[in-house]
Amino acid sequence: MNVGKLLGIIKEFGDRQEDLANAIGLSRTRLSAKLHGKNNASFNQPEIAAIKKRYSLTSEQIDDIFFNTNVS
Repeated sequence: MNVGKLLGIIKEFGDRQEDLANAIGLSRTRLSAKLHGKNNASFNQPEIAAIKKRYSLTSEQIDDIFFNTNVS
């Protein structure tokens, strides 16, 4: 997952992590765990769809954020 890209989009839209968490029905703590892959937490399909809709992301952007296989 490309956390930096998603965090950049969140900021670009004037949101905070808490705003996104509330919008997709998560606590801020749970969102943070999913962003950073703690305890094998990851976003599920409905959450990804909600993020796509909230930020008007393209399928390519979603792939780049959530399915990025590049190792940093």
